[in-house]
Amino acid sequence: MALSLKALLTLVVVVVLLQPWSHVYARRPRFVGGPWKNAHATFYGAGDGTGRTGACGYSGTNQDLKFQTTALSNALFINGQGCGSCYELKCDGDVSSCKAGQPSIFVTATDQCPPGGWCNPPLEHFDLAEPAFLQIAEYKAGIVPVQYRRVPCQRQGGIRFTIEGNPNFNLVTVWNVGGAGDITNIQVKGDNEVSWIPLRRNWGQKWETDATLVGKALSFRVTTSDGRSSVSRHVTTQNWQFGQSYEGKNFR
Repeated sequence: MALSLKALLTLVVVVVLLQPWSHVYARRPRFVGGPWKNAHATFYGAGDGTGRTGACGYSGTNQDLKFQTTALSNALFINGQGCGSCYELKCDGDVSSCKAGQPSIFVTATDQCPPGGWCNPPLEHFDLAEPAFLQIAEYKAGIVPVQYRRVPCQRQGGIRFTIEGNPNFNLVTVWNVGGAGDITNIQVKGDNEVSWIPLRRNWGQKWETDATLVGKALSFRVTTSDGRSSVSRHVTTQNWQFGQSYEGKNFR
C-alpha cells in the first residue's frame, strides 16, 4: 500500500527522533539585552582599579576585563545570580558632573554593593571601579544619575572552569561567560556516565558538588538567565588537577 506524502514525512520524523544519537533542543534566540532604565552610579576601590573585594568569586580570573567592572545593589545582584551580567551605562546628569558627549561604558558585574544608602533595596545601583566611573563622570561628582541597559557579554575564547577543592568536595568557578553572562544552572558529567550531575551555588559564581569527579574526563552544561544552554564536552582529561582552569564552549 502506497503511503501518502504526509504519512511518509511523519514516519521519517519519528525515525529520526528515535535515534540514540538524536538530541532535540528548542533553539532559543541569542541574548539581545533589555530596555534603558534609570539608576545611579558611584565608585569604589583605588584609582588603579584595585582594592575591590569581589562577592562573585572572580578574584584572579578577570584580568581581561581591564577594570571595566561594577558592584551591584541587591536588586540586581540577586544573591549572586547577577554575577557575570553585562551593562551599558551613560551618565545622565548635568555638564558639571558628566563627561562631555555622554560616552557609554560597558561593564561586567563582579561584586556586590552591600545594603545601605544607595544600595538599599529596592534601589538599582552601580558601584563602579574608579577607572570605569571616570570614563563617564567627573571625580568630584561622587555620585551621578545614569541610564543603563543589559547587553550581551562579548568574551574572547571559551567559558572557563576553575576547579578547586579535594577528592571529596569540588568547587567550580565559572567565568568568561558570553551572551547573557549570568548563570542559573550548571551540571557536570564524567566520561562514560549517562546522567548529568547538578551543582549547587555556593556563593557568587562558585558552584559545588560532593560527587566523585577525580579521575574522570569532565563535560559541563551551563545555562544562563535567558534559558540558553552551552554544552562543553570533555573539557578536561582524566588526569585534571585541582587549582587549574579549563576552557569550554562559549555562547555566541
